[in-house]
Amino acid sequence: MIRRVVLAGGGTGGHLFPGLAVIEELLRRRSSIEVLYVGTERGIEARVIPARGERLELLDVKPLKGQSKLNFLKSVGVLPRAMGQAASIVRSFKPDLVIGVGGYASGPMLAAAAAMGVPTAILEQNVQVGLTNRILSPIVGRAYVSFAETASRFRDARVRVAGNPIRKELVAAAMRARIDPLGFESRSKDILVLGGSQGARSLNEAVPEALARAGLAERGVRVIHQTGESMREAVAERYASLGVDAKVESFIDDMADAYQRAALVIARAGASTVAELCAVGRPAILVPFPHAADDHQTKNAKALEAAGAAVAVAESELDPDTFAALVRDLLDEPERRRAMAEAARGHGKPDAAANIVDDLFEWLEGASGATPSDDDEDEAQGEPEGGPTRGPSHGLRSADAYRPRHRMSARKPLVVDGAEWSFSNQTTYIC
Repeated sequence: MIRRVVLAGGGTGGHLFPGLAVIEELLRRRSSIEVLYVGTERGIEARVIPARGERLELLDVKPLKGQSKLNFLKSVGVLPRAMGQAASIVRSFKPDLVIGVGGYASGPMLAAAAAMGVPTAILEQNVQVGLTNRILSPIVGRAYVSFAETASRFRDARVRVAGNPIRKELVAAAMRARIDPLGFESRSKDILVLGGSQGARSLNEAVPEALARAGLAERGVRVIHQTGESMREAVAERYASLGVDAKVESFIDDMADAYQRAALVIARAGASTVAELCAVGRPAILVPFPHAADDHQTKNAKALEAAGAAVAVAESELDPDTFAALVRDLLDEPERRRAMAEAARGHGKPDAAANIVDDLFEWLEGASGATPSDDDEDEAQGEPEGGPTRGPSHGLRSADAYRPRHRMSARKPLVVDGAEWSFSNQTTYIC
């Protein structure tokens, strides 16, 4: 039975927030579950988790990738200490499941848990599997990926194509957008610029100049710009000097409200951003980070552009006049923006977290996750083959063959505006 869960890793919002979405869904099904977060003092989790009033343990671990030879050796040198810290956490907290979300803090925690016989799972948000997840994939019990093409990068049948989990407030917003799309659109007056939790410098520097030339004041459009901590003051000063009505935040806590207010989103094309845009249904201009691993952000942006949900602009083409003209055209064509929003919604997977939690409960408990008092044996349609084996050796089916064997009614529906709603268990999506 799942009673205690560790969520390990983070570093960036793109790693952390999908994991938080899975934890939220676990707690929605079974509120008695204890959760412990494990990260590093330099990651976004060091700010986000304490702000939520949650318990966070820190590991002394450093990144391996993209380092000089000297720093690489230093990073390798601290791994034994980090492994010892992780093992100590496993012994004291006694988790029933450890979930890694990527980022270098997840490595020691997952390795220690697997070595000590604790079931482990990883979330992979991007098409290209990250370094930590590549190293750990042979030892984990489940690998949940966002894209079907990513499944082939894993060597066995433990992978599940689930989509990229989004936070529950965004799931609720996605439901509102589908229930009443015109009502949802009625508040959309802003341009939302997402500069990334770490601060996308080139985007943060180029966009204010372009928006200053886009005629926003005469169209009654305000800018909401999220910059990351390091660039907030500089970007705010730049907007002020250009005379642009802009609210500049280092971090936006209520993303559901920000998306609903956005007539247009300007952002990078990371997997989490793409998943959120698709779930909520927002028209977007995507500027991929050109140095992402295997150029995966360009692949994400091009996929949305091909679907009619976004316009992809290369960072090298961020000319202020050209970009301003594109923004003006989109603002002046509300029907085009509505069509882009609908196209995005059509390719979203808002129930990714629910699908992952369904599978976790079926894998570890042979059930769909109802609380013990709510269990209804008529809802269950059998255990996984061989029973609910607790460990990486559990025999699993391939991603293509996988079908949830519980009924959708086993899920607790979300309550949105006083009514209960749930998504159909669709399987065709790109986000």
